[in-house]
Amino acid sequence: MPGMTARRHRSVGPRWLLFFMGLLSAMMPWTEPALGLEKYGRPLPSMDEPEHEAREEEETLFGGYLLTGAFVKNPTFAARPDNTGLVGMRHMLHLETDLYKQYLTFYTDQNFFSDRTDGWIKLTEWDGTFAFTGVLDRFNWRLQYERDAPLDRRGLKQAYADALVTARFQAIQDSTWWRRTFPNQNLTAYAGAGWLFHNSQYFARPNNTGRALFRYVAHADLDVYKNKVVLYGDMNLFTDREASNTLNPSELDWIIGIAVRWKDTELAFYREEDRPLDQSGLVQKYYAVQLRFAFDVSKGALERMGLKR
Repeated sequence: MPGMTARRHRSVGPRWLLFFMGLLSAMMPWTEPALGLEKYGRPLPSMDEPEHEAREEEETLFGGYLLTGAFVKNPTFAARPDNTGLVGMRHMLHLETDLYKQYLTFYTDQNFFSDRTDGWIKLTEWDGTFAFTGVLDRFNWRLQYERDAPLDRRGLKQAYADALVTARFQAIQDSTWWRRTFPNQNLTAYAGAGWLFHNSQYFARPNNTGRALFRYVAHADLDVYKNKVVLYGDMNLFTDREASNTLNPSELDWIIGIAVRWKDTELAFYREEDRPLDQSGLVQKYYAVQLRFAFDVSKGALERMGLKR
């Protein structure tokens, strides 16, 4: 969930590690070659050192990141909500501000895509997201609205509003065994479920069939070297409100990537594959490389500089 900044949490025991890793194992490639369409802005691993992730006493005035990426291999990932074109470039702005410490944060994500079959430069899709999020102990909550629309022509628009709750695990804090065995690495993970309580043509499968009702998410990032090299994975499942069983997943989207950081800059290479689960149909996949620049200005920093009372 974009904007859900990492915080410090109390011990929850090693059973969370097994639970999250079991969920994330579903992201590995299936035996069939066909796979499919990213439905919402993906979280990226925190660029903070683990010991600096607590922000209970330091409210953010504004923070976020700028991101640009190239889909270096893209046989099927569409460049518009109606599944036309193929994405060439992605540009994104994420902005957030703490309204009340870590308990209430507002954020927005603005995603723009271009079509590699039409010159790579001209923008063809705009996905706008606006949300409130917060942290209570090891639980995160989110209320979000997203609208996806074509930019270069008239066409299909998709929009939804959802509520999402996730539970977070940090191995270096929550597992004595991990802290003793891997004192210089950290594993961060979360998993949860959400409800799309408003849905205007937001589909339940990559081929634009059905209408999404529930989503199940899981995420993990592994600090390989001093938070400078990080492996991460993401899983997102949707269910179909028009199906006979509305709890049964109809689509699986997963990402696996590696990120290399230097100060506030990150270079990442990742793969996404999305697929229908309950029937055959369109699938989409790609490989991408992206560059991200993070920034953060705290309210406390301005006060210490005498710029805010």
